[in-house]
Amino acid sequence: MISFFEAAIASLSIHRVGNRLNEEGYVLSEAPLAVQDELLNNILMQYFVSPFTKTNEVYRFYHASDDLNLNAMYHFAEAIFDDPAGFHEGSTQIAKYLYEAAAHPKIKGGELYVALFRNLQIEGELLDAIGIFKSETKETYLKVSPQQNGFGLAYDSEGIDIRKLDKGCLVFNSEKEQGYKVAVVDNTNRGQEAVYWKDDFLKLRVRNDSYHQTNNVLGVYKNFVTQKIDQEFEVSKADKIDLLNRSMKYFKENENFDIGEFSNEVIGNEQGIASFLKYKKEYEDEFETPIPDTFDINSAAVKKQNRVYKSVLKLDKNFHIYIHGNKELIEKGFDENKNLNYYKVYFKEEE
Repeated sequence: MISFFEAAIASLSIHRVGNRLNEEGYVLSEAPLAVQDELLNNILMQYFVSPFTKTNEVYRFYHASDDLNLNAMYHFAEAIFDDPAGFHEGSTQIAKYLYEAAAHPKIKGGELYVALFRNLQIEGELLDAIGIFKSETKETYLKVSPQQNGFGLAYDSEGIDIRKLDKGCLVFNSEKEQGYKVAVVDNTNRGQEAVYWKDDFLKLRVRNDSYHQTNNVLGVYKNFVTQKIDQEFEVSKADKIDLLNRSMKYFKENENFDIGEFSNEVIGNEQGIASFLKYKKEYEDEFETPIPDTFDINSAAVKKQNRVYKSVLKLDKNFHIYIHGNKELIEKGFDENKNLNYYKVYFKEEE
């Protein structure tokens, strides 16, 4: 969805931002960095942008009051897009704001890179974009250098692994009135302090488009089948797999989603349908994410969910049965003589 084959770095500023609670302070550079080395430019592009080539979610800036101008990062991005000559000043404001947002003692200090890109592609459109990246993790690298009698060995304990971007976000100059298109990466924090990058600093929420809607319905339905349905009904594992397969089949064969049609075709049981609709409503209320009754099905979201939809029936540690089609061709029983469960599978021919 995001590619950088035609992109170039127009401006780059680097600052250091510490942890405010630990009184580490911040250091602001006086001017942007001139990147004239072509190899260095390519390395930076790989470091900054390549982690985003695997992201699918698109976010937007928002504010609880629905006034986007009260979102500081939206304001900074708007100012840079409107007047690129003020890019460096804007980058210092972003650094100061990040310092104020880092209100957790476990948040690591690190270098902050703010870049202005030309011709960065998202969803097939070439756009200007602002990149905000933070490196927190330092690596130790060995350096081998030739000497008169052989080789010398040294190390650098403050190196940065260009294959591992710790935190980043790309703000695309598109759909300004809705809060811009924003992509985000956070590969370091997984605890309570993790929320500061996306929630406290950037203040983002997922764009409620067809991708998000498709992904949400499939995710909610999968959780309903695998986690909730047992609380109300007696459903075998084979039947659960069949319910998942039927839902995936519906999304693969249709261009539009309709909640009524989906419920009847996939679940086909009034009590089961009522339970699923109740579970869907609870999700919408808990996460404040409404899912419309009809929307266009997004094939990329279907492909993503298909990877986590399991169609494997695991029997002890001896057998795995892959169920892809008609569940009527598999029967479950119990052998009293052996005191074991069994499955009987019907087929026409071996392949």
